Amino acid sequence: MSTEQNDEREEDLAAASRFTEQFAAQLVWAGMPRMPARVFAALLASDSGALTSAELGERLHVSPAAVSGAVRYLTQQYMVTRERAPGSRRDIFRVHSNQWYEALTNRDSVLQRWEAALRDGIASLGADSPAGHRLQETLAFFEFVQAELTGMMARWRTHRETLFGPQS
Repeated sequence: MSTEQNDEREEDLAAASRFTEQFAAQLVWAGMPRMPARVFAALLASDSGALTSAELGERLHVSPAAVSGAVRYLTQQYMVTRERAPGSRRDIFRVHSNQWYEALTNRDSVLQRWEAALRDGIASLGADSPAGHRLQETLAFFEFVQAELTGMMARWRTHRETLFGPQS
């Protein structure tokens, strides 16, 4: 690699590092744990959208254990996927172009569980009690959000296709 190419690569990595820390700070402010936020932002900022645990550790200057905990959180939240490198025993962690769609879509099961718990609470506390009224309003809100989310995601798929073409 020439000196000029090396300088360009260092500039690219520095720009990616600045973005990673700035975007991760926004995710932390919104409630995401710090290390998963940094790992997610680093994946977004990588050209391939996929890095190994070692590459993430190197870019973020963190231990393998920190990366491991972060990717465990992110995979549970459907924000990254774990893949096996072809012909290797190493895992690659990938963020897909539709990661926000996947993360929101998978919230559907969370909302369903909350709704079931709220229904149980209403039955236990009584629909006519003050607590029962609060739970009914909360349940109605989650039912509304779930119905709107379904329609919104369908509209997003259509809009995304007009912007970026058919999804591969």
